[in-house]
Amino acid sequence: MSAAHLETLNSEQRRAVEHGVGLADGAIGGPLLIIAGAGSGKTNTLAHRVAHLIVSGADPRRILLMTFSRRAAAEMSRRVERIYAKVLGSKAGVMTDALAWAGTFHGIGARLLRDYAEQIGLDPAFTIHDREDSADLMNFVRHELGFSKMESRFPTKGTCLAIYSRAVNAELPLADVLRGSYPWCVGWSEQLRELFAAYVEAKQSQNVLDYDDLLLYWAQTVGDPMLAEDIGGRFDHVLVDEYQDTNRLQASILMALKPGGRGLTVVGDDAQSIYSFRAASVRNILDFPAGFSPPADVITLDRNYRSTQPILAAANGVIDLAAERFTKKLWTERQSADRPRLVSVRDEADQARYVVERVLENRECGAALKQQAVLFRASHHSGQLEVELTRRNIPFVKFGGLKFLDSAHVKDMLALLRFVQNPRDRVVGFRLMQLLPGVGPTTAQRALDLMADGPDPLSVLADSPPPPRAGAAWTEFVEILLRVSAGKAGWPAEIEQARLWYEPHLTRIHEDASVRQADLLQLEQIASGYASRERFLTELTLDPPDATSDQAGAPHLDEDYLILSTIHSAKGQEWKSVFLLNVVDGCIPSDLGAGTTAEIEEERRLLYVAMTRAKDDLHLVLPQRFFTHGQNAQGDRHVYASRTRFIPAKLLQLFEICAWPAAPAAAEGRLDARRVRVDVGARMRGMWR
Repeated sequence: MSAAHLETLNSEQRRAVEHGVGLADGAIGGPLLIIAGAGSGKTNTLAHRVAHLIVSGADPRRILLMTFSRRAAAEMSRRVERIYAKVLGSKAGVMTDALAWAGTFHGIGARLLRDYAEQIGLDPAFTIHDREDSADLMNFVRHELGFSKMESRFPTKGTCLAIYSRAVNAELPLADVLRGSYPWCVGWSEQLRELFAAYVEAKQSQNVLDYDDLLLYWAQTVGDPMLAEDIGGRFDHVLVDEYQDTNRLQASILMALKPGGRGLTVVGDDAQSIYSFRAASVRNILDFPAGFSPPADVITLDRNYRSTQPILAAANGVIDLAAERFTKKLWTERQSADRPRLVSVRDEADQARYVVERVLENRECGAALKQQAVLFRASHHSGQLEVELTRRNIPFVKFGGLKFLDSAHVKDMLALLRFVQNPRDRVVGFRLMQLLPGVGPTTAQRALDLMADGPDPLSVLADSPPPPRAGAAWTEFVEILLRVSAGKAGWPAEIEQARLWYEPHLTRIHEDASVRQADLLQLEQIASGYASRERFLTELTLDPPDATSDQAGAPHLDEDYLILSTIHSAKGQEWKSVFLLNVVDGCIPSDLGAGTTAEIEEERRLLYVAMTRAKDDLHLVLPQRFFTHGQNAQGDRHVYASRTRFIPAKLLQLFEICAWPAAPAAAEGRLDARRVRVDVGARMRGMWR
């Protein structure tokens, strides 16, 4: 068959795409690790590999493709379809829906757990808690055990959930997690162990799983050799994107599915491993080749299609100092005379003014605002800049703010659908019932206790007398539960029924009801893209939109806006111009991330990720004085900073070094920061001569 669809690939990309394909007797190739440097066409290469497998005879229904967001999986699937459509022409139509097993680890896990539920003692009608619901359930259990009334302060529900989650995902003993990440909680070790045991029992009695369970149950399932062989046998090829962001639990699942590595391809970049706070382990990708015998093949993609050579030279210089990594030197044919800028400014106010002036200057030269981004290590670092942008009437979007599904009214709507799906879910039931006038925690608890005792919880609720103070609102509540549960309207009409019931409560509870109502209509629009209520609730919980603007367009009337983003949120993105704030010790690396060698190395990778987001123009801004947010700061919380340790003196030749403002600003009464006006040293020496 013609390989015309591979002609656009460079030689290393093509090696990665063709690896193990077309072997004699239909044999499947061994394990492959693709080290894909920043901007090296990773997504394009992986999509071509999947398409090439299909074109070469692989059954797309037996290909498992896992990415780290549902949207990434959808985009990958679209690219695959476009590629093999060029090759197969009219015959490609039958393949369109065949790549059915493309999704996130958690989404694929949820599907497989429903398929194998009866074999592992799980009710297939389980519902999935998001992080907030999980924290609420943890709090219920915490309260029931009396830990909320201890003489000394017990860890909060969020901290308890974070400890539990890290222990599960990192596959570490509780004592190790407490010592390494939560030393202030070490004294509560036994109570936390009791709490987590009760939390697990509560989830099981209510037929709910949390995010971590989707991986933990999957890992436990493939811990049985027969089930592992059966599940692994469903897929000839397993491909994993962003492998550097996987945790130990995810790696153990992969090894159980494909213990010999046949048909296993993982793609990633150890230099972009920046999610250890989510229990991701850079060791997964570093140790992958040696996990098989013979070792996995390694193909490195080091040609960068994004950045100019001076930007890459500086980024390479930073990452070359890493303690351990796969050796690669990113290179590009995009030449430029402009080196990245290291810009010294007096303080955060000047930093904000410098960024705004350069952004507007770029705009006048033809670069749209949305082609420019300002990145920072922590969300609060952009405070001064946001004030300056607002003052100058420059629209912006900040990534890392309130999530769409975190807003109270959206959670209320989803709670109704979740409660219909699983009436044993006490967290959503408790939330819903207290929306009703005259219903408080005690009344809701009593109703939920009654429901828990019956084989059909909704029938028990319908047959129970309404609370005396709830009136007609209780009757209407029970009616909407029964109506949506019956499913006569079908999906997605059920969500409209839920909205019409909820709207009077929305108006009663929130002053800005009309604004929030627009979000509910948007939620309906999102729901129409899913085949069923169960699929909608599962996918939306596992991969929620970052903000309302993700689904509804930009949150401004302006057609253009500047991007503000944390470095973590910027991963995988690119912009024409990038400004990185606070490139000083204490911010990069963060004071909180400078404890161990592993933490320091991850902070170095964060700087590398930020630098490699820039295509043409990169500015690293160094305020000489900045405001600290540390808990222990006293008195004047402004500190004097030094350039980040990740750019030592020997790398300075890779940058253009400058200060701002660079010339006297007479109109504003400013002095030139670099010109010596008074030689004080000479005067002091003269005093003694």
